[in-house]
Amino acid sequence: MAKILSVDIKAGLARIVSPVAAALLRAKITPNAVTVAGTVGVLIGSVGFATRGHMVIALVIVTVSCLTDMLDGSMARQLGVSNKFGALLDSTMDRVSDGAIFGSVAFWYASQGQLRECTAALLCLLTGQVVSYVKARAEGLGMTANVGLAERTERLILVGIGGLLFGFDVKYGMEAALWLLVLLSVITIWQRMSHVYRQARDIAAASAASAASSSDGVAR
Repeated sequence: MAKILSVDIKAGLARIVSPVAAALLRAKITPNAVTVAGTVGVLIGSVGFATRGHMVIALVIVTVSCLTDMLDGSMARQLGVSNKFGALLDSTMDRVSDGAIFGSVAFWYASQGQLRECTAALLCLLTGQVVSYVKARAEGLGMTANVGLAERTERLILVGIGGLLFGFDVKYGMEAALWLLVLLSVITIWQRMSHVYRQARDIAAASAASAASSSDGVAR
């Protein structure tokens, strides 16, 4: 459901983001500048507000800041350029943002002596980083890992829902969202590892078959 929801949200936001991206380009603002600005916004919302328990304010700031993830991409597409450094910068800033969000939530719960909730937030941080790493490492090895229940958008949606529940004083709302996210992230890691395993197995089988065919040809 989260993935379906995220697709609908992305489709709706794309219609809003495109003209904004065009306006920024006319103002001579670069996609990389927007990427960094979005990360700064996430840091302000997370470190400045979530660490003090102001989850709803943090959620608003972080949500607006995360929209730059679509904005910089739209700007790059409108420019008609493919910048490898821009892609690296975007991925790096995403990891910084994720660390700030879940680290700040963990800090708040730790400061309140709520260690169970703190543990859930830290596990979200850990598993989220692993989810992203598996994909990046697979692509570095020439394979793909674009599968899984909880990609970055789904993770942000879930923690956002948790923040809203926290703001409305729903008991265990944030904790439930965090533990659900941990579960979905672990499943996603397994899905991605399995996906890469199957690709690696097929590649190895194809290589073995090719080697056997070559050897047979030489023997003849």
